[in-house]
Amino acid sequence: MPDEHVKKQLHHLGDSHLDCCISAQRCILPTHFNACGPCSSWVKELKVWWSLANHDQFALQHADSSNFYITEKNRNEIKNGAILRLTTSPAQNAQQLHERIQSSSMDAKLEALKDLANYSRDVTFAQEFINLDGISLLTQMVESGTERYQKLQKIMKPCFGDMLSFTLTAFVELMDHGIVSWDTFSVAFIKKIASYVNKFASDISILQRSLAILESMVLNSHDLYQKVAQEITIGQLIPHLQGTDQEIQTYTIAVINALFLKAPDDKRQEMANILAQKQLRSIILTHVIRAQRAINNEMAHQLYVLQVLTFNLLEDRMMTKMDPQDQAQRDIIFELRRIAFDAESEPNNSSGSIEKRKSMYTRDYKKLGFINHVNPAMDFTQTPPGMLALDNMLYFAKHHQDAYIRIVLENSSREDKHECPFGRSSIELTKMLCEILKVGELPSETCNDFHPMFFTHDRSFEEFFCICIQLLNKTWKEMRATSEDFNKVMQVVKEQIMRALTTKPSSLDQFKSKLQNLSYTEILKIRQSERMNQEDFQSRPILELKEKIQPEILELIKQQRLNRLVEGTCFRKLNSRRRQDKFWYCRLSPNHKVLHYGDLEESPQGEVPHDSLQDKLPVADIKAVVTGKDCPHMKEKGALKQNKEVLELAFSILYDSSGQLNFIAPDKHEYCVWTDGLNALLGKDMLSDLTRNDLDTLLSMEIKLRLLDLENIQIPDAPPPIPKEPSNYDFVYDCN
Repeated sequence: MPDEHVKKQLHHLGDSHLDCCISAQRCILPTHFNACGPCSSWVKELKVWWSLANHDQFALQHADSSNFYITEKNRNEIKNGAILRLTTSPAQNAQQLHERIQSSSMDAKLEALKDLANYSRDVTFAQEFINLDGISLLTQMVESGTERYQKLQKIMKPCFGDMLSFTLTAFVELMDHGIVSWDTFSVAFIKKIASYVNKFASDISILQRSLAILESMVLNSHDLYQKVAQEITIGQLIPHLQGTDQEIQTYTIAVINALFLKAPDDKRQEMANILAQKQLRSIILTHVIRAQRAINNEMAHQLYVLQVLTFNLLEDRMMTKMDPQDQAQRDIIFELRRIAFDAESEPNNSSGSIEKRKSMYTRDYKKLGFINHVNPAMDFTQTPPGMLALDNMLYFAKHHQDAYIRIVLENSSREDKHECPFGRSSIELTKMLCEILKVGELPSETCNDFHPMFFTHDRSFEEFFCICIQLLNKTWKEMRATSEDFNKVMQVVKEQIMRALTTKPSSLDQFKSKLQNLSYTEILKIRQSERMNQEDFQSRPILELKEKIQPEILELIKQQRLNRLVEGTCFRKLNSRRRQDKFWYCRLSPNHKVLHYGDLEESPQGEVPHDSLQDKLPVADIKAVVTGKDCPHMKEKGALKQNKEVLELAFSILYDSSGQLNFIAPDKHEYCVWTDGLNALLGKDMLSDLTRNDLDTLLSMEIKLRLLDLENIQIPDAPPPIPKEPSNYDFVYDCN
């Protein structure tokens, strides 16, 4: 007779039968056991086999650390060799835990809450517990139920802290399933959670979960945003950034980002001013970016989000046209002229000098590089960049006055065709910088591309502009450009900026020095080198040679892709609360026959061994690989579906009748590597942009290597003519 404890385990071997492990003994189930039937029939047959009563009170569960129940929805995810456990049903388990967490015994209550925090990760259990009004019970415990224990805190502080930690963990896990709306929670609950941010600063687990709950409230409910914004202040969050725990710092910045993102337009600038007063930027720079530790991916993502939200404050000015009749706006243009050409040169304001003054203004506006010399305000009616361009010009003129005057006077002394128009250049440059930094776009779900240098100055965008406008003037001179070359100069400047940004300079000064090394001459060298590497040889012999060696190069690329799949990649599972998602790892077996994958607690350092990955998928079972909007998880997740960047990184493996393995690649490169590798495994063509680029590069290199001996020899377009046949063949020697 099997042990009644949860040691009853089933070992799924395939489609024909199941093994079960009872304590240390092993017995094979009857061959007639139907593993293809519904899950309820499995349990029913096991009840008969083990003589158990009330089979509806039992269910099958994964025996690994996940403890997830087997249902009709997830049964296809059971892999050959997976160990299952016969245990109490989700409904029975939920009922028992619902009663246990209300126990009067502190020890029993603590153990029950620990179990609840573990089981709540499973959506099947979560649904049953929520049906018992479990969420309300947990919120009541947080609001008032824990207070009766606070008198015992001095003598039972560790116990109280653990109890609260498990309660909040269970709450977070249950809410993550999206079954219950966030709008249902009371102000008392919000106040209690907000109080934990201050009360339990030394208790990492409670602080983490409290911050996570606040972030989710803000992101998922407009009403809760307003209530949370009243209860939590930036001043309360700042001290958590000054600690040494990077995870707490990440959660804290995530809450700030959530408040920033959901703030009404009229409140967002006000919040930015508060962040500036509290010196958030310098605190992040000192305690996060320049701390003596590496920045993990999640922190990088939150810094990227903060960077995007900060720059998005410029959108209003970027989309505001100048009103030519607005005297205050016109005064800014007068100020630009005054700083450049000195107020002492003003004529007397007598009635006889009005025409002379207008003529002088027109001349000066031309020297300033405006397109409309008579009324420069008309230059700022295009959006983008709108008034943002004028703001940048005024900032440059006031804060870098010497450089501003030098640029204006230098160009006003040149010939008309060689002058670099400061006004026109500033407008186009501002528009370009907004495009580069994607001002006005919402932050991506997956991107972590933050730039440390933007955290080194309170007016980082304006300083960025000041450096780039000086670069533009320098490049204009190096190119000896005329007004007809304006667009060419802008293209070169954009390339210089983009190349400097890819090096991730740590400060604006470092960015400036990077640009110094990227002169126009250097850009020409880089372009020439790239052009030589990608040169398209059009002669017939070269094309024939390309065609001959292309299969060899494609095979080389295929092997590289498969080798990368063997090394494996760490992926992230995304849901409504991105930071709480788990990592998972997938890699191909060395013999290219099986994909090994499994969940991880954190992002790994280096490769993950095959034996530590619990699940397997034979390559032979793969039916298809789909990408983008065709992926099942992109159809299911409405929020993610709206995000173009996530859509471009999504792909899925379809197997069996309805099985699927869903991926969201960390970046475009990994997306190309995996889709190429999977297509190669299925015998299909590799069609990614990365493959095309690699093929062009490797083909060009291989052809150049093969043509080394023909250097300086002209290769004819056509093969040499075949000579006429000889009049006789007397010269042929007969070896016989």
